[in-house]
Amino acid sequence: MPKKAKELSAIEVKRLQKLGMNPVGGVSGLCLRINEGEGRSWILRTMVGIKRRDIGLGGFPSVTLAEAREKARLLKAEIAAGSDPVEARKQRRTELLAAERNGKTFKEAVEEFLASGLLAGLRNAKHQAQWGTTLRSYAVPVVGEKSLDEIAVADVKAVLDPLWHEKNETASRLRGRIERVLDWATVSGMRSGDNPARWKGNLSELLPKRRVSAAGENHPALPIDVVPNWFASLRQQPGFAAQALQFLVLTAARSGEVRGALWSEVDLDKGLWTILAKRMKAGKEHRVPLSQAALALLRQMPRFPNSIHLFPSGRGGAMSDMTLSAVMRRMQEAEVREGRSRWIDPRNGRAAVPHGLRSTFRDWVAEKTNYPRDLAEIALAHQVGTEVERAYRRSDMLEKRRQMMEDWAEFLVR
Repeated sequence: MPKKAKELSAIEVKRLQKLGMNPVGGVSGLCLRINEGEGRSWILRTMVGIKRRDIGLGGFPSVTLAEAREKARLLKAEIAAGSDPVEARKQRRTELLAAERNGKTFKEAVEEFLASGLLAGLRNAKHQAQWGTTLRSYAVPVVGEKSLDEIAVADVKAVLDPLWHEKNETASRLRGRIERVLDWATVSGMRSGDNPARWKGNLSELLPKRRVSAAGENHPALPIDVVPNWFASLRQQPGFAAQALQFLVLTAARSGEVRGALWSEVDLDKGLWTILAKRMKAGKEHRVPLSQAALALLRQMPRFPNSIHLFPSGRGGAMSDMTLSAVMRRMQEAEVREGRSRWIDPRNGRAAVPHGLRSTFRDWVAEKTNYPRDLAEIALAHQVGTEVERAYRRSDMLEKRRQMMEDWAEFLVR
């Protein structure tokens, strides 16, 4: 039979110094555990079924000896009635955490997702910022205060409806971002069930399919026949931004590729511009053959010791994404003052923009030359053919593209 512990008084308990378990009597198995650093806590050591349990009753002296004995008696009574206080406590803690998770709002989930670092793999800081901007601007005002489990298909549709027709591209990206946040919340245990932002077999049955439009419809482009006059006007514009825009047209490159172009990427002797993979949309290195006109432009560009860029901003870094657009806007405004409207995309009546110039190049190849379609697509750094076809294509047809870009430059400068 186990030895019965002496029933200590409150003063005797206070004077205890021995590290480890110190039985205090009054209730079988009640101990004061003393740890190094003067940490003291009440423990009820007892059997629950065939398992020995050490059940914490709180710290000393915040829980007095009398309170510890009363708690121990109550727990003993629960055990005698067939309950396991340890498992019951775990269950209550699980239920409390679940209630806290289930009560989390969409707005809170968005902020936690954005702060999680999961977007660090995106191409650049601007793209990461766009996630936060679209979610906070369009989704949070509509469903931000709803708990995650309350959000239904109708709520996601209410977010997308105002944008779906007027800003279809933005709406489509927003839907995907809402879906990603809700997927993350589900895996993180914050919600359960199907994702109401899923497209296939879900929102696809409630929203019209995205309109597949011509490239120039999303990005207004110049008509082929006015491009030479427009380019002649561009060459009269002062500043690095206008020169960068000339280079963009001559190479059919994207705005970001030109604005971030580095002198280290250019080989003037070989007439070659090799854009680093990390700066390309597809994440693959892209070689651009430089026409004589493009080389002449670069050779007359000054080089500054404080900048590595072909077309630096005033502080020596890359130009902002609005700089090239501003040049085209000023040219259009000058046209309007003269009572003309030549720099307009006739398909939508909107003023042409830098990205639309790639569409103009594509139209020129198709309508004014005999160059194959794939050659133009490679020049635009688009993926051509199936995955298998791309795997077997070892050449980027650089020299064939060189002649095509030379013909394009002659068309522009004629």
